[in-house]
Amino acid sequence: MSNETLDFTATEIMTVAASRLLQNGTVCFVGIGLPSTAANLARLTHAPDVVLIYESGPIGAKPTVLPLSIGDGDLALTADTVVGTPEIFRYWLQGGRIDVGFLGAAQVDRFANINTTVIGPYDAPKVRLPGAGGAPEIASQAKEVFIVLKQSPKAFVAKLPFVTSAGYLDGGDARAKAGIPGAGPTAVITDLGILTPDPVTKELTLTSIHPGVTVEQVKAATGWDLKISPDLKTTEIPDAGALAALRDLQARTAAAHGQLGGEG
Repeated sequence: MSNETLDFTATEIMTVAASRLLQNGTVCFVGIGLPSTAANLARLTHAPDVVLIYESGPIGAKPTVLPLSIGDGDLALTADTVVGTPEIFRYWLQGGRIDVGFLGAAQVDRFANINTTVIGPYDAPKVRLPGAGGAPEIASQAKEVFIVLKQSPKAFVAKLPFVTSAGYLDGGDARAKAGIPGAGPTAVITDLGILTPDPVTKELTLTSIHPGVTVEQVKAATGWDLKISPDLKTTEIPDAGALAALRDLQARTAAAHGQLGGEG
């Protein structure tokens, strides 16, 4: 079947586009949810030798279904080895051995800073989110970071109520001046397109737009005046093999966990 005739959802193209960024052999520190879905899809398709590390200690995890949490037993059962959480952070992450940190977010700003703590004032929040977990350390210590989340004005905000994990702080060389070692977010993948930081200002710029999406739609889903690359590309559509692998993974997860694991 020709790829041009394939039907896919916005979430599917987001997940496939995110998975394509992981190269074979990459050592990847994975967050639960959409990052885990994308990372495991990469492992099942073009990157069979990707090394997936989870915060709870599994190294080289190869889960048969998507984990519900970092404590999911399938991660340990399918891993090459399991070590203590202190070793994961001190030896692997702080030791500079993580190529990519793959994170989700509740909110991001124009400099790819992440909020997963609260919506609204910290002392009287409208919503209290799951919190930081290991994300601040991953965002600061991994050699580079990919962020995946759905794009809307509530998620892409001009000013975060709380900075949980550092992207480029106030932009420019602020991250380097703060002494944060990792390169920072190199891609933000959404259900509308892919944003990458400007080389100088570090402001997120739309560099790839998904098929069928307009620039106006992306701008309307962004809480600031989004910059558009003059060389804007169209995201490659998912191929049949990737879609089949993703749908099979999600079907297995739904069967194992019920609808709790359906999206990732």
